[in-house]
Amino acid sequence: MAKSSADDAELRRACEAAIEGTKQKVVMSIRVAKSRGIWGKSGMLGRQQMAKPRVLALSTKEKGPRTKAFLRVLKYSTGGVLEPAKLYKLKHLSKVEVIANDPSGCTFTLGFDNLRSQSVAPPQWTMRNIDDRNRLLLCILNICKDVLERLPKVVGIDVVEMALWAKENTPTVPTQRSHQDGPAVARVTESDLKVTVEKELVSQAEEEDMEALLGTYVMGIGEAEAFSERLKRELLALEAANVHAILESEPLIDEVLQGLEAATNCVDDMDEWLGIFNVKLRHMREDIESIETRNNKLEMQSVNNKALIEELDKLLERLRVPSEYAACLTGGSFDEARMIQNVEACEWLTGALRGLEVPNLDPTYANMRSVREKRAELEKLKSTFVRRASEFLRNYFASLVDFMISDKSYFSQRGQLKRPDHADLRYKCRTYARLLQHLKSLDKNCLGLLRKAYCSSLNLLLRREAREFANELRASTKASRNPTVWLEASSGSGQNVNAADTSTVSEAYGKMLTIFIPLLVDESSFFAHFMCFEVPALVPPGGVNGGKAGYDDDDDDLGIMDIDENDSKSGKNSAELAALNESLQDLLDGIQEDFYAVVDWAYKIDPLRCISMHGITERYLSGQKADAAGFVRLLLGDLESRISMQFNRFVDEACHQIERNERNVRQMGVLSYIPRFATLATRMEQYIQGQSRDLVDQAYTKFVSIMFVTLEKIAQTDPKYADIFLLENYAAFQNSLYDLANVVPTLAKFYHQASEAYEQACTRHISMIIYYQFERLFQFARRIEDLLYTIPPEEVPFQLGLSKMDLRKMLKSSLSGVDKSISAMYKKLQKNLTSEELLPSLWDKCKKEFLDKYDSFAQLVAKIYPTETFFSVTEMRDLLASM
Repeated sequence: MAKSSADDAELRRACEAAIEGTKQKVVMSIRVAKSRGIWGKSGMLGRQQMAKPRVLALSTKEKGPRTKAFLRVLKYSTGGVLEPAKLYKLKHLSKVEVIANDPSGCTFTLGFDNLRSQSVAPPQWTMRNIDDRNRLLLCILNICKDVLERLPKVVGIDVVEMALWAKENTPTVPTQRSHQDGPAVARVTESDLKVTVEKELVSQAEEEDMEALLGTYVMGIGEAEAFSERLKRELLALEAANVHAILESEPLIDEVLQGLEAATNCVDDMDEWLGIFNVKLRHMREDIESIETRNNKLEMQSVNNKALIEELDKLLERLRVPSEYAACLTGGSFDEARMIQNVEACEWLTGALRGLEVPNLDPTYANMRSVREKRAELEKLKSTFVRRASEFLRNYFASLVDFMISDKSYFSQRGQLKRPDHADLRYKCRTYARLLQHLKSLDKNCLGLLRKAYCSSLNLLLRREAREFANELRASTKASRNPTVWLEASSGSGQNVNAADTSTVSEAYGKMLTIFIPLLVDESSFFAHFMCFEVPALVPPGGVNGGKAGYDDDDDDLGIMDIDENDSKSGKNSAELAALNESLQDLLDGIQEDFYAVVDWAYKIDPLRCISMHGITERYLSGQKADAAGFVRLLLGDLESRISMQFNRFVDEACHQIERNERNVRQMGVLSYIPRFATLATRMEQYIQGQSRDLVDQAYTKFVSIMFVTLEKIAQTDPKYADIFLLENYAAFQNSLYDLANVVPTLAKFYHQASEAYEQACTRHISMIIYYQFERLFQFARRIEDLLYTIPPEEVPFQLGLSKMDLRKMLKSSLSGVDKSISAMYKKLQKNLTSEELLPSLWDKCKKEFLDKYDSFAQLVAKIYPTETFFSVTEMRDLLASM
């Protein structure tokens, strides 16, 4: 018989190598064939039913006091090396079934109760022979019994046959043991690994008794029935002997029954005693429960009393008014040294009032008499403190300002411009900033009177500073006064060419804004913060013109934090903003008069300086974006309007000067206001700064419109020379403004308008001169053109006055001595022209216009009188070129 693969040491080592690292010990390994085919069913085997070589290995793993058992399935890789395929735990093995359809009995299935899909048929394992099958199954059953202490269900196997096979076959199975000297192979018998099936049927003692019994009988193999009959007779004899023994033991039974009766009586007595004890115990339990209930109530009452005492202590702590705070709130001093105590008292009072409000106080306490009385007491403390603090602050603001006003060193004096400095004033006010915050949290209504008192006091100081500064600024600025008459007809033409330099006027106005606008913005910002207005950031980054002109950027930082949560809102509050603007009106009202005085003074010295002052004002106005700078924006807007009004006054006066030109006697040549306007425009362009371009362009529009209207009116007074007058003045306008028109779009528009008017005047004047010298020639051509609308060209020579003879007479009278006629035309063009520089261009226009008209005449004559000869166009062009 071939050697079983279970004894193959190489196979065992290969299996151990495949599961190396799992700490499992291989007990048995054997080669099998895996398939899913159905025995006894015809048809070709599919790929899934084909047998595949596999190796089944039984392994165990020690884990503390327990041992785990596994069934491993290994398959051969491409290189013939075993590798793990599947792993089953033997604790889940529920059934071992031998396939009945396999005649050899070598195919079996193993059923596990933890498979995910019970609908899929389990794999079938086919052994090479019955011995291999019995050896594997016996090893599995042994392990299940010894390790797992239970056996799976066995189906399709004869147990007696298995027991007989186990006795006949006791092969040794190599097992691996580890010693200090290295691995060694030990040989154990099959009895160590198998399950002895007969032990499941009869014990060893029973088997020996059966063998002794059978040994007493000497019978042949065919005497089984006689043996059975004999056994029956002996059984009946034994039963009869048992009945006889029972009957002989009756006295003993009576004695036992008497003992049972006595025991029953004792049990009844015990039951009665136990009933009595049970009643007593029930009464004791009821008493104990009653005592426990009373104890629980007393304990609950004690806990509640303790909690009540704690709550009352807390409430009393809330209702207690510390004596030091009460003294500070009702009669303490408001000196700078005592401000820390005042602030602490305010904080305590605010917290105490909030602590007695319903959200912070249990509603059940709110209606208690003691709480109501304490709340009334705190309200009285609050009103007393607010009244005292408000009165002190009003007097304090007035005293600070009075002290500064009484000291002349704070203001500008003769020969010395003094920059207003409010650093000391703000420092002293900051001392009470925290107090104002608490006054707001205690009573918002009290801030109204405080704001008015602060505004009225500081307004006196600001107006005094602005008045003294403006007076000294005007007195210290040296500038010659320029006349305001620029376009008067009676003035000399070179009046304003060398006007005095008045830049110091603009610089003085700019210095006024540079000093006071940041000051006013800072005062507005400080006021809004100091008086607790809820508005956003007051001064944009960088201040005015990129800086505050020497003022400290941190002047608005009061070094305090908002007290209540509502004060920390960053959103705009329209009501607060309206109140702030109203207060700023009180704070800064009246200071604009000193700015107006500087503007009026600058206008009297040089009206054109309004342009540069307008640009300066616009630049400052565009930098004021903060909400607290609202009044400053209004002030700058009023200044801008004032400057615009003064400049428009100058423009209106200049326009009246232009209009007075038409009242004079007959005008000849270029009007005086044409070159003067060019000088004026040049000076105005020098003064433009920033956004003042619109102001200047509006003045240009008004000036030029009046100039052109006045020019047309003067020209209508003498129609004979109107065109000469117009073309000379329009040409002078273009010549004087040529450079400015290239850089000023508004003047460029009027430059083109003057150019069109000049061309129209030139055309009219040249046409008049040409018709004056060659009237018959062009009248004859006009009559022919009129007839061509009604008759064909060939009939024209037969019309009255248009015959060939009439044509010859007309040509003779008009073109004989044509050079003299052209010379006369040149003299007439030159006669009334006062601007000699215009004559060459006008004469060129005249020759071109005459040549175009003569060319049209020649084409008309050649069409109507093709046989007639006359002075050709080429000859006329050569003649004009030689003149």
